[in-house]
Amino acid sequence: MKKFVSTVLAVSLAQPAFCCDLCAIYTANEARGEAGRGIFGGVSEQFTHFGTVQVEGREVSDPSGQYLDSSISQLFAGYNFSEQIGLQFNLPMIYRAYKRPNSLGGIEYGTESGIGDASLLGTYSPFRSFRRNSSFSTHILAGIKFPTGDSTRIAEELHEVEEPIGPPSGIHGHDLTLGTGSYDGIFGGGAFGRWHRVFMAANVQYAIRSEGDYNYQFANDLTWGGGPGVYLLLTMDYTLALQAVVSGEYKGKDTFESAPAEDTAVTAVYLGPELSFTWGSKISAFLGADIPVSIQNSSLQTVPDYRIRAGLTFHF
Repeated sequence: MKKFVSTVLAVSLAQPAFCCDLCAIYTANEARGEAGRGIFGGVSEQFTHFGTVQVEGREVSDPSGQYLDSSISQLFAGYNFSEQIGLQFNLPMIYRAYKRPNSLGGIEYGTESGIGDASLLGTYSPFRSFRRNSSFSTHILAGIKFPTGDSTRIAEELHEVEEPIGPPSGIHGHDLTLGTGSYDGIFGGGAFGRWHRVFMAANVQYAIRSEGDYNYQFANDLTWGGGPGVYLLLTMDYTLALQAVVSGEYKGKDTFESAPAEDTAVTAVYLGPELSFTWGSKISAFLGADIPVSIQNSSLQTVPDYRIRAGLTFHF
């Protein structure tokens, strides 16, 4: 860090404007917990509304008006041991409200809430470069997810009716469960590049699932996201950036009692804007929205109509 500050001071004598932009970029990364040593923590939220019923990727009529509103609030805290190595603990708090047809031809309303599956992640940044008109950094992560969430809802899979009276439900126990009952591996990485005020960011994460409670195993899950952006405001005190984010998910079929669960595979692509704000090197926040542009699913499922994401990070 001392070497970085000395470099910035030396450059500032010849290029004052560059010093301002570069320091703003660097402190923005610090505020997000991506740089600098010490403790960081915060909360993030993702709200998803599932309100469209699809069969094999095609929308079908839904006379019951079924829906699922899912809110996942992640509390997280971490420590950066150096500019390159960090550790982060995540604890999700989940609330879900739903309406679905039951097997007797009636309508069921309900909620499910509690803690989800906690995770512990280690991060490593193998390359970081901050230059006059450009910057580039990469990171990789690996960790484990613990079975801390209640998996009781998965037991519904034991009692599903193949031919219900009335319309079938696209909301099942595996959609409502708070936890998987399994220890899972998490791996991923990302990269960030900037040229003047224009930047590109991308991230990818892969979850390797093991068998959990009730002989149910969620399929391995690949999620990704990224896109171009621009710094609308860039000062030593604060930054404001706008990014066009393309994101997606690929998940195969889950396994229940050694047989494929036919209504669980999904491949989805989303598109939407994201605003991010940093104040000095201590506080960062973001707000984004995702609209599905393509969802291919197996069998009958209730799929997302939109997602709202937000987060706040403090770097102490």
